[in-house]
Amino acid sequence: MTKRPPIPGRTGIQESRLKPRLKEMLRVDHAGEYGAVAIYKGQQAVFGKNANTKETARKLSEMEAEEQIHLDAFDGLLNKHEVRPTAMAPFWNVAGFGLGVVTALMGEKAAHACTEAVETVIEQHYADQISELEGQEEHKELRDQFIQFREDELHHRDIAIEQGAKEAPGYGILSRVIQAGCRAAIKVSEKV
Repeated sequence: MTKRPPIPGRTGIQESRLKPRLKEMLRVDHAGEYGAVAIYKGQQAVFGKNANTKETARKLSEMEAEEQIHLDAFDGLLNKHEVRPTAMAPFWNVAGFGLGVVTALMGEKAAHACTEAVETVIEQHYADQISELEGQEEHKELRDQFIQFREDELHHRDIAIEQGAKEAPGYGILSRVIQAGCRAAIKVSEKV
């Protein structure tokens, strides 16, 4: 079961002395992994009920498990550095699950298009953070973790492409809308 982030203002957690930019990184990455788990759960809720899509549900379950590892790591990092999670977490949970359900109802290729769109934005987001931390020896461990997580996201994107993401009806529009939503969620989650 996905751990829910503590509700800001009710946890007693005080912000640490961590640099504000690092707080933003941890907060937004936690939110992104939280949303990714929700998307995969939504897709599995649809595909897991149909014998014809059980294999797709199984693949999505494997990707969700990797995202859960990322989420657990960020849960630990938020606690370690006393960084509050985004106040938007409940919304991202509902929005992510809903996006997963809607794209799954559109079909397997649309669900894969969703994964490809999300992972494209997220891997670039991690790449930017990795570059930002370049040469900061005190954050080498965090940078290395971002590198590993980026590799996992690239793997998920590649699976989605192999499974026909770009063949989804309305792929171009669907991909652009999902990517725009991801970019907006990143900006909001860094601050809120």
